[in-house]
This record gives sequence, structure tokens and C-alpha cells, in this order.
Amino acid sequence: MANSNLTNAKRAKNDEFYTQYSDIQKEIEAYLEYNPDVFRDKVVYCNCDDPFESNFFRYFVLNFNKLGLKQLITTSYKPSPIANTQLGLFGDDKTLTKSKGRPKVTANKFIINEVHDIDGDGEFNLKDVAKQLRANKHNEWTPLEKDGDFRSQECVKLLEQSDIVVTNPPFSLFREYVKQLVEYNKQFLIIGNLNAITYKEVFPLLKENKVWLGNNYKVNGGAMFYEIPEGIANLDQVREIKINETGKKVFITRVQGVRWFTNLDHGRLHQPLPLMTELEIIKFVTKKPFDKYDNYDAIEVSLVKNIPSNYKGMMGVPVSFLDKYSPGQFEILGTSDNGLVDDKFKKTLGLTKKFVEDYYKAGGTGAYKEGNPTAGYYENNVAKMAYKRIFIKHKII
Repeated sequence: MANSNLTNAKRAKNDEFYTQYSDIQKEIEAYLEYNPDVFRDKVVYCNCDDPFESNFFRYFVLNFNKLGLKQLITTSYKPSPIANTQLGLFGDDKTLTKSKGRPKVTANKFIINEVHDIDGDGEFNLKDVAKQLRANKHNEWTPLEKDGDFRSQECVKLLEQSDIVVTNPPFSLFREYVKQLVEYNKQFLIIGNLNAITYKEVFPLLKENKVWLGNNYKVNGGAMFYEIPEGIANLDQVREIKINETGKKVFITRVQGVRWFTNLDHGRLHQPLPLMTELEIIKFVTKKPFDKYDNYDAIEVSLVKNIPSNYKGMMGVPVSFLDKYSPGQFEILGTSDNGLVDDKFKKTLGLTKKFVEDYYKAGGTGAYKEGNPTAGYYENNVAKMAYKRIFIKHKII
């Protein structure tokens, strides 16, 4: 995973990165705009979220009635460095003292069945939820028996009861996490690294239109800003300090190459990408014909905006193409990163010996093994290797 912030945080044991409330709100509103009833009468499960700290929990509990949820389930994995300190949940209330049945250090489970203005102040907020949870009326707050791993038996049992999973799972376990969601036939909206697109466990799902990228890809230029709670922040990671919606001081860090992955429908999926013809691109943009790969029967298209509207063959495009992918406009054929391409589109089993020699003569670096699926092409007679490419073609021309 090419992300120094998350890598450094893991090494320093400061891995409490929290998705901002505003990012969650913006993404979910896009699905509501397309289908106002997408969450109605559904059980939403946030299975990688400590309820005391998670903005996923905050969003769904505060919008419980608006969304028409049947139930909200939230579970956490082990105690975080600030677990049970009521961050963002109980406002200025004191941390609960350790007591039987609710130990201070534990993985938690919240099950919300009902929310309303319990204190009669005319406003529903998190303090109303806190009072309901303390009284255990209609809602449940209990420690988990184990550590809250999403693969544990008790978490899988909760998964089976749910309809839609929404969370930010561990990037290092993304393959296994998605596999589980598909195995249990769940709808989901989750956050992952852009590089996950070419994982062998994920790409086939994208190719078969069983999974796609979320709607809100334009936010922050493809990056996402995460909150690091005060007290555990590594100053090397901090980009900004601000007061969040709950009045708490939080430190902000920027994580590049983050995307929403989902199988929930949204409007952008049905918006075709406006494109120029091949001749227009050559005349007004590239000033030269498209280069062809040494080992694939396709042309190299280094920028998504330069995909020719009238090219009938296979094209290699950056993985960021999926941000604007419309299944009605394109067909996904494969990816160079893992070699998942039909043999009929391959010129050779790998880059030719001559190309590899030319690549190193031109100053190319990095080890290359025979059969490596990397796509290579000649640009102005100079051998180059393309970064991860997705192969596509137009459905209708």
C-alpha cells in the first residue's frame, strides 16, 4: 500500500484514523438522491467501528429516523487507546466507571432499535442516545465476548442479521473483508485503497459489475482527510488542527489514493463519459497516433479524458478510469497488473526480449521477470512500461 501516513502510523502504533463525518454524509447523500429508500427498513452494520469514536455510528444514529432504518449494529475491534472515553458520543459527560457487565477495556457492541427525544428538550441528539443506552431501553450496549474481529463467530452472526455494511475496514485485510461480504451476499459501502482495484480477489468483481467505485470520487483530489484524536496524534502526520462537530479538538491527516467501494446503485454509474474522436484527440491533444503495446493487442491511453469515442479495439487506461466508469458505455476486459486478460488479447505471454533490452537501454529501472504482466509500449521509439492499466472497450459505437 503506497501510503506513508498509514504505514508510519502503524509502526508508531498510532493507527486510530477516523473517517470524517462530512465525508460520510456527502457519500451517502448521493445514494439517497438516486434512491431515497435505499436504507429504509434495512439493518445497517458498522463492524469496524468503536461506537464511542466512530463517525459512521454518529451519522447513522443521528439519521436513524430520516433514513428509516430498522436497526443499526456497531462493533469495534479490541480497545483503542481512547476506547470508552465517550469521544463524540456523550459530549461533556464523564467516562463511565468500570462496572460489572461493562468493563472499561473491551470491544463494544451497540444495537440501536429506536431513537427519539428522550429528555424532552425538543431536539434529538447523541445525548438522547446515551441516556437510552444507559437505561438499556429498546437499545443494547454490551461488551463483545471476543476481540471484535470481523471474522469472529459473534461478528459473523451479526453480519448474517444485517442488510448493508458501511465502514472503513483495515486496508491490510481488504481482500479478506470483501471476500466475506460477497460470500454472505451483503450490500456494502466501504472505504479502501485505490490499489485494491487490481487485487485478484477484487478485480473480477469490478469486471463483472458486482462491485464498483462510489459516487464521491472528486473530493479532495482523490485523497481523504482523516481525524486523529488528541492524545495519540503523531505530529509528523498532522496536516491541520480543528474543532469537529462535537466540539472536540482533532488532528487531521491526509491519505492519498482512497476510494469508496460499493454494490449500491448511484446516479453516476449511469452517466456516460463525454469523449472526443480518435482524430480529434490526435489533432488537438496528443499530436501523434496512439501507441500500441508490445504484449497486448491494445492502445495506450495515459489519460482518461483521451479515451477515443470511436475506437473499436481494446484500450489500456489508468485505474482512475473506474472513477468515471459507466457499465452502459464500456466493457472491462482485464488488467495488466495481475494478467487477468483473455488470451485472445495477448500478443505474447510477456514483454518480448527485444522490448526488455530496449527498456533498459533507455534507462529503465526495476527488476523484470519473464511473463510479468506489465504492459509495455514504444513512445517515440523509446521503450516504456505502463503503470497499472485496466483494459476496456466500448460497448456501443
